[in-house]
Amino acid sequence: MDRLIYLSMAGAKATMQRQEVLANNLANASTTGFRAELQAFRAVPVRGEGASTRVYALESTVGHDQRPGPVQGTGRSLDVAMQGNAWLAVQSLDGTEAYTRAGALQVDAEGQLVTPTGLPVLGDGGPVTLPANAAIDIGPDGTISATVGNQRPQQVGRLKLVTPEAPLVRGTDGLFRAADGDLPADANARLQAGALEGSNVSPVETMVAMIAAARQFEHQMKMLQGAEQREQAAQKLLGQT
Repeated sequence: MDRLIYLSMAGAKATMQRQEVLANNLANASTTGFRAELQAFRAVPVRGEGASTRVYALESTVGHDQRPGPVQGTGRSLDVAMQGNAWLAVQSLDGTEAYTRAGALQVDAEGQLVTPTGLPVLGDGGPVTLPANAAIDIGPDGTISATVGNQRPQQVGRLKLVTPEAPLVRGTDGLFRAADGDLPADANARLQAGALEGSNVSPVETMVAMIAAARQFEHQMKMLQGAEQREQAAQKLLGQT
């Protein structure tokens, strides 16, 4: 009887964790450059004294969906959409280099090019600083040109674009990093200026998965209730002897 209880409990807990991942994906269905998290169940035997007769089902995130999201033109000069497997390098809050596909760039009060969350965008020589009151143009290779007044355009930097060979790892801050450290700039990486890449989350598929997970959770709870009813019937039967 205890096997049924523990297995049902483990299944219900794993299903709740899956719902959390799906809910997070659905909440970011309109987030620029978001990559959907993938879920998978894995069987983990319970270790202890005696033979291992019980196995828990645990929910685990095996990575993220690497498919690109839809690209939509905005006409804004500071909006960039990375093409292919290119990623934009930024400086995270802890000072380390990280990577993102969210290309809605902005200029802060100090003239520094930043992400919508205020993280500095990295160029070939570190954070990119732009001249005041300049018209900015970003080329397909990440080259940044600035035009002040009637002067000729001048190159003021180049965005650091990387192309990872292995899948990146998502951090708790939502940024991605390489397992082996900082990646070198890729001269062949390209972007599309005046456009943004949307989230690759499919709201319809995510909603269907959430409904399936909810039904699975109900099934696990019914198994727990059935185990409780059988336990009560067994106690009642033993009490009559």
